[in-house]
Amino acid sequence: MSLFGQLRRPAGATGRSGDDGPADAPAEGSSPRGVVAAWGATVLACLLVLFALVAPNQLGNLTPGAFVRIPVEGLVGLAVLLVLPSRGRRVAAVVIGALLGLLTLLKIIDMGFFAAVDRPFDLLSDWSFTGPAIDLLTGSAGRVGAVAAVIGVVAFAVAVVVFTALAVLRLSRIAVRHRTATTRTLAALSVIWIAAAVLGIQVAPGQPFASGSAAAYAFDDVRQVRAEVENQRAFARDVAADPFRGTPGEDRLAALRGKNVILAFVESYGRVAIQDSDIAPQVDAVLDAGTEQLRAAGFAARSAFLTSPTFGGGSWLAHATLQSGVWVDSQRRYNDLFATDRMTLSSAFKSAGWRTVGDVPSNTQNWPEGKFYDFDRIYDARNVGYQGPNFSYATMPDQFTMAAFQRAELATPGHAPVMAEIDLVSSHWPWAPLPQPVDWDAIGNGSVFDGQPAAGKAPGEVWPDPAKVRAAYGESIQYSLNTLISYVRNYGDDDLVLVFLGDHQPNSAVTGDQAGRDVPITIVAKDPAVLDRVSGRDWQDGLRPGPAAPVWAMSAFRDRFLAAFSH
Repeated sequence: MSLFGQLRRPAGATGRSGDDGPADAPAEGSSPRGVVAAWGATVLACLLVLFALVAPNQLGNLTPGAFVRIPVEGLVGLAVLLVLPSRGRRVAAVVIGALLGLLTLLKIIDMGFFAAVDRPFDLLSDWSFTGPAIDLLTGSAGRVGAVAAVIGVVAFAVAVVVFTALAVLRLSRIAVRHRTATTRTLAALSVIWIAAAVLGIQVAPGQPFASGSAAAYAFDDVRQVRAEVENQRAFARDVAADPFRGTPGEDRLAALRGKNVILAFVESYGRVAIQDSDIAPQVDAVLDAGTEQLRAAGFAARSAFLTSPTFGGGSWLAHATLQSGVWVDSQRRYNDLFATDRMTLSSAFKSAGWRTVGDVPSNTQNWPEGKFYDFDRIYDARNVGYQGPNFSYATMPDQFTMAAFQRAELATPGHAPVMAEIDLVSSHWPWAPLPQPVDWDAIGNGSVFDGQPAAGKAPGEVWPDPAKVRAAYGESIQYSLNTLISYVRNYGDDDLVLVFLGDHQPNSAVTGDQAGRDVPITIVAKDPAVLDRVSGRDWQDGLRPGPAAPVWAMSAFRDRFLAAFSH
């Protein structure tokens, strides 16, 4: 008799000595609805446990074939449960089920991280994404929507752990009740598993029929924790090895004396925006037209690519990498870096006599990291006088950010030279609604933008359609680039040096899989002596780097920049 064929038992029958009783099997004479419910619960329990054991951690691998496999962890776990006494078995089943539930949650989180930032979740440091994610939800769905989403996520997590534990407990009772059939089935599956493992049978590339993925996945997480220790040591060595630490302040950046240097990050401005995509023609047209417009105004530009340490999110990691000249690809490295006295680009400028400014319009609360960058002044959403509307995540349009910076720092005659990092956020996910440009003289306190969000596209209109998502992303990049080009045309002078770049590629909803991490970088100046310093380093002319443009690690930029413009 089969395992499932023995589920029906005579009414009032008791289990064998040490069994857990007949609660999981419908008694003879039970209603059809009760029988269906019992079978349905058992099937769901099997599916839940199977998902925990064999499901991959990337959405692209989540195919039917991934579940046509025999998990060795399930065979071992079943064998253990069969030999344990009743009380110990119940405890073990709940513990195993809870652990499988946690494993399921980690796989689901990994799926989200692979889709958003092209890597798995880091158990040690990626919890830091929680705050920015809530801020993003608040900007997109409002505070009530964000609270509801957080409650929903927490409830889902608890439910996964609880129901997986109950599923294992249910299946263990059924298995023990039908011990003979279970033992035979276990023996047969074990033989099949060994044969499939020896023969290397696969249901799909990278998905062996004899699965051990759950144990391997858990082992990888443990190994990740151990590897992080050595990673920290290697990072500490990189931070300590600073070739510019001993350079006198007066010798740093001497070729830029008297210049106002703006380092502008354009959120999510990646290679996909300008090459090999349906987005590129429109963005390329903006860059090519901008090159001509700036040339007519006396400006020239040089462009290249940098490889970002992050993908789809984690902008602060890219900012820290560019500023510090070390590879900051995790929150752990970020935290470790901020506990050091590593020289940044902004602190190098400050030691050479510049006033240093950080402009982070997405910040709505104090930012302690600003001390590390050695900024004399930090602007954020609270202190630039903006009284206009939010645009989803973006607290203000990029045009207002640039106008407010100009008023506060560069409009006063005779001011000290300024070096500023400005983080532009209009091209931040979800790329809708999008601000529209206005006359620079009409910007004022930003109320001129009232009504624009309601007239634009809502995120809910864009995100169900992948084509609309890509189009909205492309339009947001065009807006941010046009803002910078227009700013240079309106306010640029002989002393302006603008360096603008992307922080990372957009997420895979725009890029697709295996898109790489390259972002464009461009230097704009009117003084030819400035660009002469980089012309011999294979930078390409114009605002748009071509396919053959050089590519450097983002961590290499600080030293290249300091070497180019210092004595």
